Amino acid sequence: MKEVVLDTETTGISVKEGHRIVEIGCIELDNLIPTKNRFHCYLNPERKVSEKALEVHGYTDEFLSEQKKFSDIGEQFLAFIKDKRLIIHNAEFDLGHLNNELSIFGKKKINNEIVDTLILARDKFPGSPVSLDALCKRYRIDNSIRTQHTALIDCDLLSKVYINLIDQKEPTLNFQNLDTETDNSNSSKVSYFKKVVKPSEDEIFKHNEYLKNHLKKNYF
Repeated sequence: MKEVVLDTETTGISVKEGHRIVEIGCIELDNLIPTKNRFHCYLNPERKVSEKALEVHGYTDEFLSEQKKFSDIGEQFLAFIKDKRLIIHNAEFDLGHLNNELSIFGKKKINNEIVDTLILARDKFPGSPVSLDALCKRYRIDNSIRTQHTALIDCDLLSKVYINLIDQKEPTLNFQNLDTETDNSNSSKVSYFKKVVKPSEDEIFKHNEYLKNHLKKNYF
């Protein structure tokens, strides 16, 4: 199954305050293996970057003013993610901003199947830090290149974290009705499933032989 690990950088946190996307990064996975198919762009947000956001990603107003607008790449982005499951860390944030951009662009909200690795990590490690850096540390993933947040670097790290996280179970969220607001607890559904590993015929045969021999030794 093809999936897309996705990350965005923005001018600030709140869509309500008019903040916009400045970078989109996507890495395609095919059966959990990264392909060479990637989508990446910097965007002109048509507004100033907040001081806190600048500290996070380092993209200046001058640099961003020379980039394309979302309307220039919107169709290409939608084509890239079409019919693919999206893997996002803190999906509510990224989808809120993406849906806002799509609304301005005159398009419908994203209705892809979503895996939110933040919720997955919280479920798997309750009470423990579950930031991307914390999960990299837990799984011994080298994140030394992440001196600042950039979409493609974060996607690359998240793809490695994701593969580790789904070792036991994977939560998926349906964000089809996600608004740009942050309170969407009633509109999302979470389902869990575990990996099922079926034994081969040879393994079943050897298991049955072991049981027979074990029973003979102990009862006859």
